[in-house]
Amino acid sequence: MTLDLLRHGETELGGGFRGSLDDQLTPTGWQQMRQATASPEHWDAIVSSPLRRCADFAFELAEQCHLPLMLQDGLRELHFGDWEGRHASELMQEHAEDLGRFWAAPYEFTPPGGEPMLAFEERVLNTVNELYQRRAGEHLLLVIHGGGMRLLTARARRLERDQLLQVEIGHGQRIRLQLDARGEFHECHC
Repeated sequence: MTLDLLRHGETELGGGFRGSLDDQLTPTGWQQMRQATASPEHWDAIVSSPLRRCADFAFELAEQCHLPLMLQDGLRELHFGDWEGRHASELMQEHAEDLGRFWAAPYEFTPPGGEPMLAFEERVLNTVNELYQRRAGEHLLLVIHGGGMRLLTARARRLERDQLLQVEIGHGQRIRLQLDARGEFHECHC
């Protein structure tokens, strides 16, 4: 199965830890996503996180390309708990040690009240594996968040878990992966 991963564009409430907050795209965010899909592929379907910063664009693109759209709750962003809606610069003033622990070892430190990275990983991978069971051999566009893209790309690159946050994913960025029958991801440079 071929997966084109597309991160949502810039959001109205800006950067920081957005997590489960349901921000809308800015005009720049819409433009970033439209540019990333200006030359549509021969996708069989579009799969999206249900959060508006992903789903609103996915609805538009599915309609334009006459493709089925599936909203998958399992593709939501990591829930950052008490850090939701806050910027790293703000957290550095009040919680520098905890923020440093999260950046250095996201699987070992969970933001207060947040979703453990292991649970997030399991949720995203289960969702993608379910897609594979139903749609093996197809080419899908996944409209998702930075966290999910980092996770899947890190697996394709065979990175250690503590290297997850070193994977840089920009707004409106697209990455192509292949998922094989053994459940292994491979990055395509095409």
